[in-house]
Amino acid sequence: MYSTYDDIFDAALSLPPGLRAMLAEHLFKSLDAETQAEVDSIWASEAEARLRDIEEGKVVTIPGDQVFKKLRTRRK
Repeated sequence: MYSTYDDIFDAALSLPPGLRAMLAEHLFKSLDAETQAEVDSIWASEAEARLRDIEEGKVVTIPGDQVFKKLRTRRK
């Protein structure tokens, strides 16, 4: 594993600066994509849990117009 990593790292360092920058950007974006997928998964689980709580009557919902009306009165 380490020799493969070292070989790849050495090869990357031998690239011209512009290509190294492009490679770094692509590698960074790949990390962001994985992180975003993880965040999306967490939010999907949260949404499912909230829906389940509503369906099981564990929470009381408030109509959106009431929520926004209350927020508008708080801002004044």
